[in-house]
Amino acid sequence: MKKKRVLVFGVFDFLHPGHISFLKQARKRGNELIIIAARDSAVRALKKRKPYHSERRRISALRRLPFVSRALLGDTTQGTYTVLKKWKPDVICAGYDQNALRKDLVSKMAKGIIPYIPIIKMHPHAPHKFRSSLLRQAENS
Repeated sequence: MKKKRVLVFGVFDFLHPGHISFLKQARKRGNELIIIAARDSAVRALKKRKPYHSERRRISALRRLPFVSRALLGDTTQGTYTVLKKWKPDVICAGYDQNALRKDLVSKMAKGIIPYIPIIKMHPHAPHKFRSSLLRQAENS
């Protein structure tokens, strides 16, 4: 029987219960979960700030989660999605707040730049409490 491969994208700085909920929801959509963590350079470009934890530290934390099959760094060139061509996921799970990512993926799929892969939006887990931006503010206080 073919494994159903689920792929997610994210920064995963300040790994918190909201991230864990997102990843567990995604894992329930298949039997193999691949996490693509943004490179430090991508975080600086997209969020206009340096990540609190380095890409190495973030990947290391993600790999320790028992329900994660693989945790890998994203492409060096932002928006190329070569990871999709390499890992050929059956589904992409996106966080409730990853609107720009979903829009970019759908646009590139429509243009034939990347293959069509269903995208499923996951449910938030206490977003008023568990958001990396809130945790970063608390850390800096």
